Amino acid sequence: QVQLVESGGAQVHRGGSLRLSCKVSGGPVNVDAIGWFRQAPGKAREGLACIDRDDDVKRSAESVKGRFAISKDVAQKTVYLTMNNLKLEDTAIYYCAAGTCSYFTLLSGGRGMDRWGRGTWVTVSK
Repeated sequence: QVQLVESGGAQVHRGGSLRLSCKVSGGPVNVDAIGWFRQAPGKAREGLACIDRDDDVKRSAESVKGRFAISKDVAQKTVYLTMNNLKLEDTAIYYCAAGTCSYFTLLSGGRGMDRWGRGTWVTVSK
């Protein structure tokens, strides 16, 4: 069974950058779409982007447009979320998930994704 493990979360100053990793095990990274989601304290989970087996990318979240990018390394069985110009409001726990990803999946915060990692915290400070 496919398992997902996120890493790379950290505390970073406003304006800084991070790259999160989602390592896939128990199956090929291309078996499903892989997406990144986040949940800030007291807020609903938000879909950021997903990448499918053909490397087609769906993006949501206008708040991260132009700052966050999703990519995939098939050989490393890893999907990345590169985050630049981090803002205080980017503070959240970031999850990766596998499944069927549509724009509705992103807008709904993850409906259609059936395997989830445990998340990694990103804290942006002044």
